[in-house]
Parts: sequence; structure tokens; C-alpha cells
Amino acid sequence: MNTALWIVQILLALAFGLAGFMKLTQPKEKLAANMKWVEDFSPNIVKAIGAVELLGALGLVLPALTGILPWLTPLAGVGLVLDMLGAAYTHFRRKENSVIPVNLVLLALAAFVAYGRFVAVPLSINRGGYSKSPFDLTLNPSPPVERDFIYRTFPLSIA
Repeated sequence: MNTALWIVQILLALAFGLAGFMKLTQPKEKLAANMKWVEDFSPNIVKAIGAVELLGALGLVLPALTGILPWLTPLAGVGLVLDMLGAAYTHFRRKENSVIPVNLVLLALAAFVAYGRFVAVPLSINRGGYSKSPFDLTLNPSPPVERDFIYRTFPLSIA
């Protein structure tokens, strides 16, 4: 399950990262050639959607890889689910029904990551002082530090 989650996380990160980067860097007129929906939004909204997608892509992979705030990975999945709900609604409203299945597949994959990383195979860090998930309020105490180490490291310390 962990391997499947990693594969989906990487594929989603690539898809949303490239799409978000394109929306951030290309002018609205150039995007309108392939994405008719941008006509309904201002250039700033299109760039904001691109920023959300790029941040979601980074959030799917970086916290899990670095071990820093790994609970952000399933939250990125939830954010991308919401993004795809908005995209599907926009395409439905514009009667662009041929694109909706793509939105639903991406939505399902993002929901799989969110569920997998919240429930099935949550990411955890085992460093002292950090809880394993945002819902686990118990702290893992760090191992005691020897006083000699402190005196050697900080000779002027009065620890």
C-alpha cells in the first residue's frame, strides 16, 4: 500500500506541478488556446489556481520526503480534491463534459492519497518531541542529553 501511495503521489505531483507551473507562467491568452475555461476567469484567478496546484504538488511529496510536517501530505491531497471538484463543476457549467472524467480520475487519486496518508499508511516522524500525526496529542520525549555533552559543546554554558 505504501508503494502504491508513493507512485500515486509522484504521478499526481508531476501532473499538478506541470499544470500549475504552466498556469503561473503563461499568459491567459496563450492558455485559452488549449483551456477554454480560462475565458471565465480573470488572469489573477488563473494564476491563483496555478499556485494552488503547484503548492499541492509540492505538498504531496516534499513533507513526506523530508519528514518535516508530514501531516501536510494528506492535507495537500484534500486540497487537490477540492481543486478537482471546482474544476469538474466549471467544466459541467460550461458543458465541457468530455473533460469531466479526467477531473474525476485526478480527484479519486488525490482522495486515495488523502485517505492513505491519513488512515491506511500515515507518515510519521520518530524524532523526539514530535507527535506521529496531527491528531496524536502525545509527545515522544527526546532522549535525555548528557550534561558532559552540553559542557563540551557550549563551554561557557551554565547548564
